[in-house]
Amino acid sequence: MTHPRMATPADAAEIARLRSELILSEPLDPTWLKICADQLFTRLQPGGDAHAYVIDAPDGRLATCALGLVHAVLPAPKYPKGLAVRIHAVATEPAHQRRGYARTALAALLAHLERDGVTLYELYASEGSAPLYEGLGFAADPALMRMTRFPAPAAEGGSL
Repeated sequence: MTHPRMATPADAAEIARLRSELILSEPLDPTWLKICADQLFTRLQPGGDAHAYVIDAPDGRLATCALGLVHAVLPAPKYPKGLAVRIHAVATEPAHQRRGYARTALAALLAHLERDGVTLYELYASEGSAPLYEGLGFAADPALMRMTRFPAPAAEGGSL
C-alpha cells in the first residue's frame, strides 16, 4: 500500500485536474482549470484554508487526492474551536481504483483535521461513494439542502 502524504502547493494543479476529470459533471476548460489550480496553490500554503492528502502514482502524477476546505462556524459545545470542513474533492485515477487509496488519503486528512480541532465535517456523496464515507463515520442527513445562485447578468447598455 502506498502511503499518503500531505499535499503541498506544488500539488495544486494535479488536484485541480483530478477534480475536473473525475468529479465535476463537465470537465473544466483550460482557463478555468488554471484559475482553480492557481487559487488552490495559494490556499494550500501554510496557514491556508485548504488541506489535502495525496498518493503519488509511479508516473509522477497523483493517483489519489482528498481535499478539504476549512471554514469558521460559531463555536458551540460540539464545535469548541468553531472549525468546520467541507470535503471538497476525493478522487482516484481509474488505473489506481479498488486499492483503498481514497479511504487511506481521506482517513489521513480526517486525522489531520481532527488534530487541528475541526469537529464538523460535511461532504456531498454520490450513491457509489456513500459506502466509503459511511465506513469512515459519515451519516446521511436528510435535512441538508443545497442551492446555487448565479448573479443576474448586467443589463446591456448600462444602468437605467
